[in-house]
Amino acid sequence: MSDPLSTAASSDGPRRAATIVVVRDGTRGLEVLLSRRAERGDHNSGAWVFPGGLLDPADRAAHACCAGLDDAVASARLGVESHGLDYYVAAVRECFEESGLLFALDATGALLAFDDDLAERLAPWRGALHRGERTLNDLCTAFGLRLAVDRLAYLSHWITPPIRPKRFDTRFFVAEAPHQQTALHDGTEMVDQLWVAPAEALAERASLKLLTPTQKTLELLGRHERVAGLLAWAGAPGRRVALTVPRIGLGREGPRPVVPEEPAWAELGRLDPHGRGDAWCEIRPGVAVRMSPRVIRITADNGSVMTGPGTNTYLVGGGDANEWAVIDPGPRSSAHVEAILAAAPGPIRWIFATHTHLDHSPATAELRARTGARVHGRVAAHREWQDEAFAPDVTLAGGERIALPGDSTLRVLHTPGHASNHLCYLLEQERTLFTGDHLMQLSTVVINPPDGDMAAYLGSLRALLDEEGIEWLAPGHGFLMAEPRRVIEGVIAHRLKREAKVIGALKTRPQASADELLPIVYDDVSPRLHPMALRSLNAHLDKLRREGAARERDGRWALSP
Repeated sequence: MSDPLSTAASSDGPRRAATIVVVRDGTRGLEVLLSRRAERGDHNSGAWVFPGGLLDPADRAAHACCAGLDDAVASARLGVESHGLDYYVAAVRECFEESGLLFALDATGALLAFDDDLAERLAPWRGALHRGERTLNDLCTAFGLRLAVDRLAYLSHWITPPIRPKRFDTRFFVAEAPHQQTALHDGTEMVDQLWVAPAEALAERASLKLLTPTQKTLELLGRHERVAGLLAWAGAPGRRVALTVPRIGLGREGPRPVVPEEPAWAELGRLDPHGRGDAWCEIRPGVAVRMSPRVIRITADNGSVMTGPGTNTYLVGGGDANEWAVIDPGPRSSAHVEAILAAAPGPIRWIFATHTHLDHSPATAELRARTGARVHGRVAAHREWQDEAFAPDVTLAGGERIALPGDSTLRVLHTPGHASNHLCYLLEQERTLFTGDHLMQLSTVVINPPDGDMAAYLGSLRALLDEEGIEWLAPGHGFLMAEPRRVIEGVIAHRLKREAKVIGALKTRPQASADELLPIVYDDVSPRLHPMALRSLNAHLDKLRREGAARERDGRWALSP
């Protein structure tokens, strides 16, 4: 393995760096030290950041001055073969250079405390270290200090996206500020500083320039009220630190980093595998997105709390014949129909509906009239909340394999639950499942009896786990989703957890109505969403009744004896 410092300043790859997140318990709870970078005409200029910077070859000489942690243990924690301690030393050095805080032990083994004399004698070393005139090892020798690297807990690992001209491979640490030291920015690299609660910093992001790693770190810190809890979590044995390499996506305000927990993450990796930054990280209604040679997506302009960014319509096919099928024409909207026709590279011959809720199939009538396409799907068992005009030319039962142009084959899966007539379509050649509302992004599916059936929904989800050849989910609302098994298992676990809350509520509130159970079972959901949640609650109660676990009389529910 190469020396990790050999590429510290290389233009061929990310430069090794270390950052330390300094925290303290303040009057408002946990507070963090942020400093503002000087204006230097680059991407980081003027940003509010944590102390940190590049590793220096001289940092290795300070290993002998480190207390409580050797290179073998440090390397194991960071997942490197050797020289992991360099990152800890660099974090301590950069923190002293930029903020004046020095994580070191005095001759008695106590954390270093500053009096006026010591602070005055240490001050010139900050600039000397920054300019490379002296080393941290020199400082420790001159003052009889040892570096308190064991006070640093490994927090996170970030690498700058490939598209950026300057790239950094940065290890983030977190540590409590030394109690008897005062932070003071250096006036060179950092021109201002503040102690701030993470939530307050995030609330002021319009005026505080926060880079993506800083913002996400603040969000993480905001989950903890006190320093002790944060450090216990960060230093917990076995805690795994995942590498984060943001992807760059186009947004309405220009390119921006996208991290793994964001909706567009997986799709960006598929549409822009080389990281050019030319794929969008926002859903734009009416704009065609080429997902592959076989697939195009157009999103209807019907975004809402129920439909997310809007209903997705997919074009599938192409090939030499240049003929196309439409999956889910969308809501009744002539503008959307025009967008579908404009996006289709050739004639539309087939229409497939996943189900007939009013945001998925009503455009079928106009699209069929404009194209003559044959309509495939099912009619719902119950007509409430359905597109009553939907009349398929071909009724699908599930199990059909339909050949389309472009060497494309759709396999039909009957997936009742959200709706009795719900179908998913698997594009076999691309291992992509068009899920309609069976699986959605950023939201759980509403199950609305009588056409919605919670037991059927869970059964359909479990059946998908047995399906082979699914690698991507193309939902009716949102971006492409990867790791389908993880997604499906997560939805099942969520539904079972909600069912357990229903049972728990019935234990404490027997003979309660659904309206009375609602705020208990959905106490983690905004009250403005409770009218929709009530539908799924009724579906859970109906499932428990049919299974003999609950009973209902005159609208009041209790567990069965």
